Amino acid sequence: MDQIKLTQFSHGGGCGCKIAPAVLSKLLAHAPAGLVPPDLLVGTETADDAAVYRLNDRQAIVATTDFFTPIVDDPFDFGRIAATNALSDVYAMGGTPIMALAIVGMPLDKLPPEVIGRILEGGASVCRDAGIPIAGGHSIDVLEPIYGLVGLGVVDPSQVKTNAGARDGDVLILTKPLGVGILSAGLKKGLLNDAGYAEMIRWTTQLNRVGTKLAAMPGVHAVTDVTGFGLAGHLLEICRGSRLGATVSLSDLPTINAALALVRDGIATGASTRNWASYGESVRMGADAQEWQRKLITDPQTSGGLLIACAAETVDEVLDAIRTEQGTDGRIVGRMEAGEPVLRVA
Repeated sequence: MDQIKLTQFSHGGGCGCKIAPAVLSKLLAHAPAGLVPPDLLVGTETADDAAVYRLNDRQAIVATTDFFTPIVDDPFDFGRIAATNALSDVYAMGGTPIMALAIVGMPLDKLPPEVIGRILEGGASVCRDAGIPIAGGHSIDVLEPIYGLVGLGVVDPSQVKTNAGARDGDVLILTKPLGVGILSAGLKKGLLNDAGYAEMIRWTTQLNRVGTKLAAMPGVHAVTDVTGFGLAGHLLEICRGSRLGATVSLSDLPTINAALALVRDGIATGASTRNWASYGESVRMGADAQEWQRKLITDPQTSGGLLIACAAETVDEVLDAIRTEQGTDGRIVGRMEAGEPVLRVA
């Protein structure tokens, strides 16, 4: 098992293998219109993290699916990261996870059963930590390793947090530092040391469980998780859904130290370039902005943090909840503002 490197079997890794936003928009533009029943509270309209279907006045189902190819070589860590990332979409909607289904695609002629078993064990360990069962799933024999979950949760319909609820003047808070995609690029190039890898695993396996607490806070107006489209891409989804602009400060963005060193040396993912090509025209950066700064805000985060838009008077409550639920500090990174749906980077 120690001789098998999972990343050698995949052309991309983690959320960095997501289809670029511009390409995805073109694909969805050709999809036929489907049914939109009145109880479907959240569908595809605002690029939200999960679908939400109302069962009654007090209960709604949150449903999502997320899977990807290996971002690390260790099978147990891969399973943990993929499961944490999948459940994040439930938390981002303010939901409480109730169960999961496993999505498993493995090249059976290349990976021994012991390796595949460790991937499944990693995913199961995260679900146990979240207090939910893996109640089933589906598996196929494919060319590249793929693992993830269907995540199901519940939420009060009146407390759903979407991309479309942000308000002018809302403060933006990020719960995890940026840089996971950069670290993954460093790992593939053999440039990531043990300390950097430990930081990568620390953040990508931290459940965004604070999302459940955010649901009950009236002053929290919008939430999304920062994943494959990078901070800029997911914040622009909030801007478009809420019909507002946003400003973030580069100096306020939390960044994993090892990632900052790597990106300053030119290490980044191809997905970062694709992200910028997809939405760069909606980002306003100063004339003196450096390439590494652009790479940072477009860096694809695998199992990234929650990006929260809340009223100024709710900031302390949100920061306290992050500290209590996740044992780490959130960071104020910017503000929502009236105007065209663009992102200004100061």
